[in-house]
Amino acid sequence: MKFINVTKSYGAKPALKGINLTVESGKIIGLLGPNGSGKTTMLKLANGLLNPSSGEVLIEGQMPGIASKSIVSYLPEKTYLNDWMRVGEVLDFFCDFYPDFSPEKSKEMLKSLGIEQTDKLKTMSKGTKEKLQLILVMSRKARLYLLDEPIGGVDPAARDYILNTIISNYNEDGTVIISTHLIQDVERIFDDVVFLSNGEIIICDSVDSVREKHNKSVDELFREVFKC
Repeated sequence: MKFINVTKSYGAKPALKGINLTVESGKIIGLLGPNGSGKTTMLKLANGLLNPSSGEVLIEGQMPGIASKSIVSYLPEKTYLNDWMRVGEVLDFFCDFYPDFSPEKSKEMLKSLGIEQTDKLKTMSKGTKEKLQLILVMSRKARLYLLDEPIGGVDPAARDYILNTIISNYNEDGTVIISTHLIQDVERIFDDVVFLSNGEIIICDSVDSVREKHNKSVDELFREVFKC
């Protein structure tokens, strides 16, 4: 994935300002920054839900579109599944829509969480719906996984399971980009981190390099950089 001098504005307000970023395959990357820094905008641009005001976004050398959507697996911050559906119907929907979706993998993860295929979404808690969405996203053999706050609405006890689900189930030839505020809980799985501030990249480095240069964890550096 490449961002080449990408700017995105909403009216007169710039959300991203001349972003340049190249993301290598086979890595898990933390996209970090305070509210309003441009994280969700970047993920939506990579997924083709938004178009840049200027510059280019390239997914494996091509602009986001029908072809790129077939290799990108996106977890939005908000729940998008319809409450009238049952879990089994959601699995069938993903099977029909995504050729790289593995029903076997999804059923295995659902079983480990005690979620039945006959369960109705309207009876599920917000946290359980978020777990279901993550299972759907990680059951694809995608080239790029874009996860917007994947652990934001789940209890601390479930976070380790979700992180292990991400590590164990992503396509190792692909890339995972995770936007999150809960850095202390997640940084152990990151290879690289990108710090965004007011629509600009201020740090882009490997986690090992961050720790060596600053003698701090990623969470500690984040708190220092973005302290109020």
